[in-house]
Amino acid sequence: MFVAIERAKQERVTHVAFGDLFLQDIRDYRIRQLAPTGLKPLFPLWCSAEETPTLARNMIANGLRAVITCVDARQLSPEFLGRTFDEPLLADLPRAVDQCGERGEFHTLCFSGPMFANAFPVSLGRSVVRDAFHFIDVTS
Repeated sequence: MFVAIERAKQERVTHVAFGDLFLQDIRDYRIRQLAPTGLKPLFPLWCSAEETPTLARNMIANGLRAVITCVDARQLSPEFLGRTFDEPLLADLPRAVDQCGERGEFHTLCFSGPMFANAFPVSLGRSVVRDAFHFIDVTS
């Protein structure tokens, strides 16, 4: 991280954006870590836990395409591994699971959306289990 920050500073980067949504302890940690670097943290998606269902639906409605690449089986069934992040997925998520996976229930790989010049093709490969975490290989 130190090397990346030093390089960013050499390239005149002044801010670092994080995709954190509502976990205050994580936000505080990032602010503390960046404080001595002179870089300013940004949290453009910051919202409440109650707002993440709306955020998830807005991302999908605006063309974000992603696939679930990791599932914490203590919080979500491994059957969700490899599924596309879309309305049917959101409908199938248990109520206790944040619809954006903010508590680490799942992680995604975004492969298309308005922030990309072009989508990139993804193929799902083998899955592996490490402790309670289920991962799926994704190739392009």
